[in-house]
Amino acid sequence: MAGKSKRQIILEAAARSFRDKGYQATSMRDLADAISLKASSLYNHIGSKQEILRDICFDNANRFLSGMDDIDGQNIGPLEKIKALIELHIQVATEDITSVTAFNDEWRHLEDPDLSAFIQLRRNYENRFKKILETGMQTGVLTPTDPTVALYTLLSSVRWLYDWYKPERKPGLDLIRQQITSLLLKGLCQ
Repeated sequence: MAGKSKRQIILEAAARSFRDKGYQATSMRDLADAISLKASSLYNHIGSKQEILRDICFDNANRFLSGMDDIDGQNIGPLEKIKALIELHIQVATEDITSVTAFNDEWRHLEDPDLSAFIQLRRNYENRFKKILETGMQTGVLTPTDPTVALYTLLSSVRWLYDWYKPERKPGLDLIRQQITSLLLKGLCQ
């Protein structure tokens, strides 16, 4: 907790509570209790539970988009970009498990205009990822298939990781990253 702002501590506690109880079942009193504050004091730092969810969702969306910007801007082929995007998902999923859980599972509770803006960010990311897949198919690097099927297969294949991963888990993160990437890019067949 040292060096963290009260707001960051609240966001982390909220992400844990959203993961454990769900957004709708988490009250502001639950959040205040989790960080040993009175509920009335919590409002000095956060305006509402919706504000917390919005911050968690948009912070994570921006992490993915920033990673996409970095990867897409590199002078590398589509296969290398896809590998880097898979690794981005693994990195984000293992760095802040509770926050990614809320991002993946609770975003539907956002209210407009935030919900519409968040959906637009997701579409932007997915469309850019799909364009990389299409380029790989057009250049013969990837097997021709429906790019939407390929996209959601890849995204679904790393979505479970935040729910399973623990830093002490064996095999270690480097081997997990290598195995997931290999399975997704080469399949199970020899």
